[in-house]
Amino acid sequence: MILNRIKQVVDRTIAAFSVVVMVALVICVVWQVFSRYVLNQPSTMTDELARFLMIWVGLLGAAYTVGAQRHLAIDLLAMTLSRQKQALLNVVINILIFLFSALVIVTGGLKLIDKTLATAQVSAAMQIPMGHVYLILPLCGIVMMFYALYFIHQNLHRLTHPQEAAH
Repeated sequence: MILNRIKQVVDRTIAAFSVVVMVALVICVVWQVFSRYVLNQPSTMTDELARFLMIWVGLLGAAYTVGAQRHLAIDLLAMTLSRQKQALLNVVINILIFLFSALVIVTGGLKLIDKTLATAQVSAAMQIPMGHVYLILPLCGIVMMFYALYFIHQNLHRLTHPQEAAH
């Protein structure tokens, strides 16, 4: 199915981007430690960059986790339900994930970007617009929305075609 292929591309893209950001974070932290303790001249730029990259890694990880269906969950209720009711519960959960992603992460992120760009807020050490740093919010929110829609579709298919889910 085409939707599965799109999900695989999104999965690989988020995973690869996360790895790149994590490698950059490790390089920044190693340089920060080296410059502080060996050169006795700490780098303020890498300190700030490491903070921003840590935020990006966390948000990218959250998006990837939603796509892997490994988000925090208490499945005590779900384990007691039939397959059909589990699929229905998953639809409800993913609708809530979609709404949270759309309303809080994407909309809130876009408003934050707009306000920081309108006020020309820049980072202290690197002097880059903070709106650029916050671009990760709507990006990850859109990815989470895609994953939620994917799983809603998948579970609705299970509900409407129970004979296929049994096989």
